[in-house]
Amino acid sequence: MDQILYWNAVALEADRIAHTELKQAERGSRGPIGSSRSLAIVHAAMHDAYFSIVGAPHGTWLTAPPVAANGAAVDAAMAVAAHATLSALYPAQNGRLDRALREADLSGPGVGRGTAHGQAVARAVLRVRKGDPGTDAKNYHPDTAAPNHRPDPVNPAQGYYAPHYGARSRCFAVSTRYTLDPPPKGVDPRYLDALREVRAKGIAPEAAASLPTGMAARTADETLIGVFWGYDGSKGVGTPPRLYNQIVRAVAHARDNTVEQNARLFALVNIALADAGILCWDEKYRHNLWRPVLGIREYDPSMGPDSTPGRGLDPDCDPCWRPHGAPRSNEVAFNFTPPFPAYPSGHATFGAAALQITRRFYGVTAEGPDTLVDGLGVVSAELDGSTTDNDGVARTRHTRHFPDGLWQMMEENGRSRVFLGVHWSFDAFATGANGEMDLTQNIGGVRLGRDIADNLWTNGLKQDRGAGPRLP
Repeated sequence: MDQILYWNAVALEADRIAHTELKQAERGSRGPIGSSRSLAIVHAAMHDAYFSIVGAPHGTWLTAPPVAANGAAVDAAMAVAAHATLSALYPAQNGRLDRALREADLSGPGVGRGTAHGQAVARAVLRVRKGDPGTDAKNYHPDTAAPNHRPDPVNPAQGYYAPHYGARSRCFAVSTRYTLDPPPKGVDPRYLDALREVRAKGIAPEAAASLPTGMAARTADETLIGVFWGYDGSKGVGTPPRLYNQIVRAVAHARDNTVEQNARLFALVNIALADAGILCWDEKYRHNLWRPVLGIREYDPSMGPDSTPGRGLDPDCDPCWRPHGAPRSNEVAFNFTPPFPAYPSGHATFGAAALQITRRFYGVTAEGPDTLVDGLGVVSAELDGSTTDNDGVARTRHTRHFPDGLWQMMEENGRSRVFLGVHWSFDAFATGANGEMDLTQNIGGVRLGRDIADNLWTNGLKQDRGAGPRLP
């Protein structure tokens, strides 16, 4: 049994259950930040349990890992490290996690010594990240003047998710706190182009007939793309880090990875995701840009809390505009706009970090299409034939193919959020003259995620190289 793939599956199921059962004890492991942090801790522990016994030139993530007793069984060390970290992060699921450990096929000489080592590694990893800030908004005082972020008017009680986390967190391993250029705003023509695009492509389906003449509404395929990449913490589905892990699992299976390769790959992927969460959330609350639902409704100066008298409504303003929204899957409720600022896109940052580090792991260095998913079909939990939409109707199963590989996924994942009406296009990336993704500009989440992945690949997974917090 490959313990990395086994416990990765257990961890992804823990994420799904945490977002389905909503236990208070697991609040810190929910949402994109909670998920990415938890998955990084689990995979760092498995990585170090393995390489502190087997050895490798790249060494361990921990600066001073526990020393294993001679003859410690590596499978037992990995399994127990995963079980111990998961039990700490998902305490409401301890019964299921204990059962997973019993079914992990651990036997033979050295199991006891491997168990002790796995426990020691888990304690060390948890201790290193014990001081991470939470995802609550205590003592956060938002500046809500336009064009700053405010809660979704369709879900006005949603509050603010993880406003302190990014700025006050130490990175897991990325050595530079990358920052992005400010997003387009106001009279910048790039902002107006993005507004017109999301107004048409992201509108709620029941309101599409209200679009001005000449605006091309979202196509059926664009709706499919938006929902496919959803994973907005809904019941039975979970968060974006779960989806990107599922994609990497498919690649690892297709490439017939060894346990050693998987120990390294999944640690790289999940630490990239955790650092993407830290730096993306720092940028989100630093730039504090509103979402399209407010930007479109309040594009005219006569609209909004600080409105001034006008002489007629600007044609690019729609005071009643509503987005398709992030999918509220498996419950009957309004779709929603996420409870944190728009720029940069979390999906774009997470996806680029995870998929770019996977490209680098398999030797892809050039930007552009790759062949890493040739012949593979990908099924999203949002479109698996059993997940229901927010009207309670099961969505049809859909298998998606990506002929241009993980590079195509990085771009499509970023664009998908426009089709849900919850992001501006530049939240994902700047575009060139023909609308293609342009990563030469320091704009958007794909650029940020790519830089994070490339930094990790160059500098390795080292706890002591992680950049410190921006704020105390």
